[in-house]
Amino acid sequence: MGIFFGRKKDQGHNTDINNQEINGTETTTHRARVIAFLNQKGGVGKTTFAFNTAHALAQKGHKVLCLDMDPQANLSLLFGIDLKEQAQQQTSAIPGPFSLYHLMVNSIRELKPLHVGALVDDVLVKRGAIDLLPSGQELSGFELTVASINTPRQLVLKRFLEKTDLLGRYDYILIDCPPTLGLLVVNVLCAAQGLMVPFRPDEFSKKGLEHLETVLGDIADMELTKLPEVIAHIPNLVDARRKQEENDLSSIETLIKNRAETLGGDTMAPFYNRSQLVKAQAHKKSVFDFESKEYAPLQEQFAQIASKIEAWSQQ
Repeated sequence: MGIFFGRKKDQGHNTDINNQEINGTETTTHRARVIAFLNQKGGVGKTTFAFNTAHALAQKGHKVLCLDMDPQANLSLLFGIDLKEQAQQQTSAIPGPFSLYHLMVNSIRELKPLHVGALVDDVLVKRGAIDLLPSGQELSGFELTVASINTPRQLVLKRFLEKTDLLGRYDYILIDCPPTLGLLVVNVLCAAQGLMVPFRPDEFSKKGLEHLETVLGDIADMELTKLPEVIAHIPNLVDARRKQEENDLSSIETLIKNRAETLGGDTMAPFYNRSQLVKAQAHKKSVFDFESKEYAPLQEQFAQIASKIEAWSQQ
């Protein structure tokens, strides 16, 4: 991880609110809150939680943008977007389709030879109150693409969001992260103000939290940006019948409490291993798209996550 944290520069800026003095009157420019769903361990539900939380926030009247920062593009697939399939079906000589990767590369002046003819609105996918900037396989080569640039590689995503008007368009920007702590996730951590951490109650998730703590410490040492705050930890896929899971959940909750300074944030009520969540995902729908009473508990839990985010954003 040390190769990502070699550059040290104190900028000391806060991107939450942009205040300007105009004709002697102070005005406040709206800025979206950027929240990442993150865990080094795969299969803990990051994509599922990002997708359904976006719908929960939209249900509350918020304008939401989702960023798919995972080269596997599972969040994009839930929105019905498969850029790989679109590329295979492409019959035009015009390049494309383009993804979030191309927009980030376009934002780096040093990479001008790699720029493509695509603007944000050319890539943006609109789904009612929720918009998406989809992922593509090109994201897997992001680290190699930016290896030679002189500007801080850790801040590419943050500067992309600041250069565009995206922070002014939305109430919340939710980011789905890959199951790694590589440069893509470091970029997310530098761009986000808040973190939601889904986890399974097992030893691997406990190790993942310890690794996250280390990376957050490394970002603090960089002094390039303000450290994101952990909003909440979310136990997922919990099987109440297994005593070992109960013990592992208790152990992880103790770890979080003991490391509150770096891993702070509440531990929310567990999400049990419900077939309804699997069914909704298989149909590429959120739990809010179903009227059956069997989805009501899940709808309530995701509404609680949205309320938690609202309360945090008002602090």
